[in-house]
Amino acid sequence: MLKFYNTLGRKTEVFHPVNKKVVTIFTCGPSVYQRAHIGNFRTFLFEDILERYLEYSGFSVRRGMNFTDIEDKAIKEAEQRKLTLSHLTGKNIKHFLHEMKLLRMKIPDYLPKASESVHESVKIIEKLLEEGIAYRHKGNIYFDPLKFQGFGKLYGLDMSRWPARKKRFHKDTYPGVQWNLGDFILWHGYKPGERYYWDTGIGRGRPSWNVQDPGMVVRYFDETLSIYCGGIDNLYRHHDYNLAILESFRPYPMARYWLHCNHLYVDGRKMSKSKGNILHIDDLKKRGYNRSEIRFFLIYGNYRKRMNYSDENMRASANKLRGLQKTVKQIEKALKKKPSSSLSGKSGHSDNQLKRIFIKHMDNDLNVKDAFDGFCEIISGIKVDGLNPAEASEIIKSLKDIDEVLKVIF
Repeated sequence: MLKFYNTLGRKTEVFHPVNKKVVTIFTCGPSVYQRAHIGNFRTFLFEDILERYLEYSGFSVRRGMNFTDIEDKAIKEAEQRKLTLSHLTGKNIKHFLHEMKLLRMKIPDYLPKASESVHESVKIIEKLLEEGIAYRHKGNIYFDPLKFQGFGKLYGLDMSRWPARKKRFHKDTYPGVQWNLGDFILWHGYKPGERYYWDTGIGRGRPSWNVQDPGMVVRYFDETLSIYCGGIDNLYRHHDYNLAILESFRPYPMARYWLHCNHLYVDGRKMSKSKGNILHIDDLKKRGYNRSEIRFFLIYGNYRKRMNYSDENMRASANKLRGLQKTVKQIEKALKKKPSSSLSGKSGHSDNQLKRIFIKHMDNDLNVKDAFDGFCEIISGIKVDGLNPAEASEIIKSLKDIDEVLKVIF
């Protein structure tokens, strides 16, 4: 049975979608003030594998992923580069979609931009103001977490640490992975000279990052999501903010399962501009790797475990994939043989074994590494020279079915 490690509750659970007809998923998309790097793509590829494996398992999937295109960092970046915000973010969105296709990723059903969902964000804020959960202060609007029962339940926040004196946090995001114990911003009130704002029923200004995702969720989904995904950084503040906002707006859970992908480090260090170690897909292509090898490196592991990029690890990963592809080509040659009664070295049921081992490990919280290693071990035991066309055909068919999830073999 398909099982996921649910961050909400910190345990592995059998997967039961909210809606049996269609699995609804929302995934935190890129903040498009800059290009997505390979660490970002590790998370997005995990989400791609998730969607593909659900479909492989017989589910229908409806998925949304947002573009954060109005936030403090994007506005600052545009000003520093003397660009309009739409020019900066539009260029990065276009590049992101190009690299999604390059890496053979499925394009989600919905790709809303925060800048196009301001109405929904305002609607949420209006209700939170009516309920007394949000309040105005010096032109801004803030959310009071103490008004939401169970705040911090996703992360497991110790609310006994909450300060007695009221604190307010005004920025969209803050550096580092720590908690801001205090009220967080929902609406940036307009200040003279600002270029990016909307005139709305709650005044002139713009929605904060914290309320944008809930606004984009309600635009497309009107029930509890089956799955909400993102990078592990979102466990600090952002996803608990999203959950508290949306569950205050409508009286049912935001999502049944919460899945979070761990970091990709480079040579043992977190990627950052200050360290000068940020890598993009282009960088790996320039080092001689093709798109299947790049995709394979980024999916080959368990999404909840930290991964480390190094030249050595990348080479080893590429060589592992090339070895499988070489064997697969040899099996394909057997398709052209004249029919005979000879059997494969192990049994005539290698194709069934391939699928069984793949499903066994993928059902265990999407363990791509063990799934891949498992069916590679079976293939390595096949006497390719002894295969007849029928046997080779069944093996290739099974591998092609599996590769509808992995998208790296053929």
